[in-house]
Amino acid sequence: MADASDTIDYGSYLELDKLLSLQHPQSHPEHPDELLFIIVHQASELWFKVLLHELHGLISRLRNFDAVGSALSIRRVNALMQIVASQLSALETLPPQRFAQFRGYLGRSSGSQSDQFRAIEALSGLRDPHFMAAIGEHGEPPAIVQQALQQPTLQDLFDALVAHEGTTLEALYMGPAPTALFIIAEGLLEYEQNFSRWRFLHVQLVERIIGPGTGGTGGTLGAKYLQRTISHRFFPNLWAVRSRFYGAPT
Repeated sequence: MADASDTIDYGSYLELDKLLSLQHPQSHPEHPDELLFIIVHQASELWFKVLLHELHGLISRLRNFDAVGSALSIRRVNALMQIVASQLSALETLPPQRFAQFRGYLGRSSGSQSDQFRAIEALSGLRDPHFMAAIGEHGEPPAIVQQALQQPTLQDLFDALVAHEGTTLEALYMGPAPTALFIIAEGLLEYEQNFSRWRFLHVQLVERIIGPGTGGTGGTLGAKYLQRTISHRFFPNLWAVRSRFYGAPT
């Protein structure tokens, strides 16, 4: 009897017929740049999906005090964040006057409506009042975001791992050699910096295309809103420990 996998080829395994049929430009006549705009955002959502998957894996390993596994997980998470940020460069080739020609066809759609991105922010540790107000602005947050908010933050989980290993954040940086916990700590900070880099590039992209003072689609503040998010911190304890080395206020 033939194995079921014998009938699977590249196209069917990836469901390419379905995947490649999901791009539906709304402009009439179809604007030649709208396909690029759609695919960059669809690709971002696919990367968000795998990033959420990997973040849940990292959370599980931190919960189980698996230091080595956590170090490997954060390495992959950072690789994914670099991909998410770098693909924005494709939209930098979109001149403002050409975007203006099909922007009206976007309706009320806005990147701020990405439930997956909001869930990533929540899993990463964003819980400040401004964020909570933003996700509840149009009613009850979607289930994927609510589930993320029920998880402890990555900072809390890492602090628990450090305590479980009988050490402190200061000791991680004062020891004779890098440990698995040190590698995780630096990986978490790299993740935050990669995230901030994505935010910064996003701000620059939006300002480059629609200008710094122009409102975004969906009634958002555009670049003004994005600019506010750059200073968000996921791991305040890991930043504060550096200041304590030099006697600076935390």
